[in-house]
Amino acid sequence: MNHYLKNYFKTNTEAAPLAVFRIFFGIMMVLSITRFWSYGWINELYIQPKFFFSYYGFEFVKPIDQYTYLIFALCGLSAIFVAIGYKYRIAIITFFLSFTYIELMDKTTYLNHYYFTSVLSFLMIFLPANAYFSVDAKKKGISFQQIPKLTIDAIKLLLGIVYFYAGLAKLNSDWLIKAMPLKIWLPSKYGIPFLGNFMHQEWVHYLFSYTGVIYDLTIPFLLLYKRTRVFAFILVVVFHVLTRVLFPIGMFPYIMIVSTLIFFDAKLHHRILEIISRLFKIYKNFFDSKLVLSFTPKYNKIVLSMLSVFFAIQLLLPFRYLLYPGELFWTEEGFRFSWRVMLMEKAGYANFKIVNGKTGKRFYVDNDDFLTPFQQKQMATQPDFILEYAHYLKQHFENEGHQNVQVFVESYVALNGRLSSQYIDPEEDLGKQKESFKHKNWIIPFKDEIKGL
Repeated sequence: MNHYLKNYFKTNTEAAPLAVFRIFFGIMMVLSITRFWSYGWINELYIQPKFFFSYYGFEFVKPIDQYTYLIFALCGLSAIFVAIGYKYRIAIITFFLSFTYIELMDKTTYLNHYYFTSVLSFLMIFLPANAYFSVDAKKKGISFQQIPKLTIDAIKLLLGIVYFYAGLAKLNSDWLIKAMPLKIWLPSKYGIPFLGNFMHQEWVHYLFSYTGVIYDLTIPFLLLYKRTRVFAFILVVVFHVLTRVLFPIGMFPYIMIVSTLIFFDAKLHHRILEIISRLFKIYKNFFDSKLVLSFTPKYNKIVLSMLSVFFAIQLLLPFRYLLYPGELFWTEEGFRFSWRVMLMEKAGYANFKIVNGKTGKRFYVDNDDFLTPFQQKQMATQPDFILEYAHYLKQHFENEGHQNVQVFVESYVALNGRLSSQYIDPEEDLGKQKESFKHKNWIIPFKDEIKGL
């Protein structure tokens, strides 16, 4: 085993797949930032709101008024530099920091593919993505056509984890037995040409549920195996295009489609680079040097140590929900950052009551005074949002001169088509509760059972 690992770490491969991945990743990120800016979402999500929901431990990360546009501009510019491979190390670090800062500004906007982008860009910091077909290689006058195989396999492994864990998460009774939440979502897509006529039929809901599970669990292996790779890529394109048609999930389907190209042999990537060379009049022969990039022993240890820790976290973090009691979909303790994609439909409301602890005088809060409609929707079904908002209300009304402020909430939530039921203990003063990684025992237990992972 040790002999195999030693040989593997010394194995080299063509750098073209990593260069193509770098180019397409940079282009996708530039398009994503441009799209976000052009739709006015920076102003809508990060300038207009009065209050922002923070991730635990990152409360200091907030939008900076109109200067928030500069963060997006810096993120987009660094993505351009990543794509062309100019000052790559600085560019990818800048992109990771700026994109992650954007993601952390308000957890209301959390999406799995934002997390994926942050994780992937962090991984790319340690990969020699500028060794071949880059401005850096041209300026230095040296190009490496061969790089350690490990650097490309690391991206394949990350993509495999994302897909496979998404499949594992679907192995639950709501998804497989009840076809939830697709049974709720798909009928509303009746306006889609041709497919819309089938969206209300139950057999379609189950077909989508089971094909989704099978796709996620098998696609990494089909991509790895040469004989099934082309077929697998066709499945990737069909799956993500269909997902994009049915659900408004932005650039993520396109990002996943171009990312899976890294599973293909170097011949395809050289053809892609030849097309790019002709379009932009780049002399590709300069980069075809046949030189081999080898890490120094010290840098090799750093990379291996980083990758070991990185992938240990990626493999274990999604299972942290096992440390908490109760139903994961209900409490959402350990739900984020675990590749649980589109697994539940939650709807609810939260009515906050401010009470003077000594006199008993009370009044109800109009959430419209503090939160946007989107923030209210997210807050009403997620306990950590409810707690953070309760703390904000307590501080707000204390600053206005109210005494002995207590904060209670009347909250009801419906999960995956079930009847609405009480969510948070209405007798619990949330102003006294502290945020932590501990179980929130003021969440009323789920009155049903969802079996599975």
